[in-house]
Order: sequence, then C-alpha cells, then structure tokens
Amino acid sequence: MKTIGNIIWFVFGGLVMGLGWWLAGLICFITVVGIPWGRSCFVIGTFAFWPFGKEAIDRRDLSGRGDIGTSVFGTVGNIVWFVFAGIWLAIGHVCSAIACCVTIIGIPFGWQHLKLAGIALAPIGKTVVSTDVAEASRRMNAEAAVLRARA
Repeated sequence: MKTIGNIIWFVFGGLVMGLGWWLAGLICFITVVGIPWGRSCFVIGTFAFWPFGKEAIDRRDLSGRGDIGTSVFGTVGNIVWFVFAGIWLAIGHVCSAIACCVTIIGIPFGWQHLKLAGIALAPIGKTVVSTDVAEASRRMNAEAAVLRARA
C-alpha cells in the first residue's frame, strides 16, 4: 500500500515538492553559514519524494550518541530556522494537509503533509528512516529507560 501511495504522491506533487526542497538546499549551500540548513533541506527533500512508510526521528534516538546537530548548536540552528523559514514552511504544509483532507481519499496525503510540517519546523538533528526502524528505535530507548529506572 505504501508503494502505491508513494507513486501517487510522487506524480501529483511529490516530485515538485522534493525538487523545491533540494533547490532550497542548493541556495543554502551557496553561503558557508547555510550549510547545516542545506543538509537538512536535502534530507527533507528526499523525504518529500517518498514519504509513505518513513518517519523523521532524532539522530540521537537512532544512534544512541550525540553529534553537532543534536547538541546546543543544533538547537540554536533550529531556532534560527524556525524564525526565518520553518514556521512559514510548516504553515504551507498544514494548509496543503487541510486541502487534502477535504476528501476522504486525500486524508493519507494530508497526513504526509503533516509529517513534513513537523520536520519543517526543526529539521537540524533529524534523520528520515523507515517506520519499522523508527519503531524499533523507540522500543529500544524505552527498554533502556526502564532498565535505568529500575537500577
């Protein structure tokens, strides 16, 4: 089912949306300062091409260790992104989600726009993985939290 959803999504807007995110990434890469945001634009662009069956999760939750994107620098980068671009991109995705959800058949596509709106708010320090990997990561982190609480 996710394959059919991805194909329909790609044909009816996913290609244009993903290329738009990649163009934004190229523009960010023109300046040295914009490189962290450019990398995030490429991650979101790939997510925008084929969003069914994928989720955006924190890299620290996936790998179990921090990096520059999951540190204070990533938080500052996300605040700058949110103020200048994230809120506007998220509003655009939410409006698209509302438009998709007008019909029953469009609800799954509206849900994908909401996932994209979530990552558009604060993309630095996130990565996109399959839903199965995200679920396994959450389960392992929950088990580790239980073990720490018992100790």
